[in-house]
Formats: sequence, C-alpha cells, structure tokens
Amino acid sequence: MGTQGGSEAAAAESFYPSDEDREKWMANAFDMARDALENGEVPVGCLMVYNDEVVGKGRNEVNETKNATRHAEMVALDQLLDWCRHSNLDVRSVCEQTALYVTVEPCIMCAAALRLLNIPVVVYGCRNERFGGCGSVLEVSSANLPQTGTTFKCVSGHRAEEAVEMLKTFYKQENPNGD
Repeated sequence: MGTQGGSEAAAAESFYPSDEDREKWMANAFDMARDALENGEVPVGCLMVYNDEVVGKGRNEVNETKNATRHAEMVALDQLLDWCRHSNLDVRSVCEQTALYVTVEPCIMCAAALRLLNIPVVVYGCRNERFGGCGSVLEVSSANLPQTGTTFKCVSGHRAEEAVEMLKTFYKQENPNGD
C-alpha cells in the first residue's frame, strides 16, 4: 500500500500548475465570482482545467436555485462529469490530471468531493475561516482518511485580498435568502 501512496504523491507532485497558468485561470475564476456577486450569490467562482482546457466552471448558485449544495465547485464538477460522458473519457483518468482554480478555499463538502474524485491540486484565493476543508477548519485535503479518495495539494493565497473584498461586498448588502 505504501508504494501506491508514494506513486500517487509523485503523480500529484509532477502535476503542478505554473505561475502563468495560475494567473490565467484564476483571472477567469474571479470573473465567475464577479458574476455570482452581480447575481446575488456569495462571490465564489471556479474552473476545472484538464490539458489546458476548461472542462468545468461554476459560480455559486445557492440562492438562485434554493439548493445549499450548489457551490461553485459542485457546479463545475457536474460539468466535468458531463464533459467526460460526452467525450467518452474515463472520469478518474481525467480528474487525476485536472486542476481546480477557485477564489475561496473549498468548504468541507466540496473538499470531500474533490478528494473522492482524485483531483490532485487546488489553487485558491482566500481562506474560508468558517467552513474551509483545506486547513482553515478541517484538513480534508491532506488528512489520512482511508477509502475516501486521494489527498490533494493546496496552493493558497492567490489574489486573496481581492477575494476577501468581494466577500465583504456581498455580506454588506442585503441577502434576501439569508434569514
């Protein structure tokens, strides 16, 4: 079992986005977050990138759909799964070579989903001090949790101040769905 874990760790280490990739894809994630904010949602946006192609993108849709699970990452994961089906590609193989770029640290639910699908790396902006699954609250991304997918690498702090300012803007306004 140690060998398998070692090879998974080596694969994740070799799959690491460049500074240029992080800059490019995070800019797109922030565009998604701005769209969420303009539509009365918590401003979180994300992209899932496989072989330099966006195969899933999302922004929060919780208020719009009245469904608490429609976080940006879950929307993007659904698109990735649809893309794999339509492209006739193996989901696990695609996920193992897919990076997630998101403006805010994934919550515990989203981090668990990313782990189950074997996403190797998550690049995010600011920490999620209330619900973060990449170390702020729980270490879902790196904890020893048998039979729950593979751990993933987190690259934090990319444009964190901008992400925090967007969150502050949202929480200063009235949220008609937040009673």
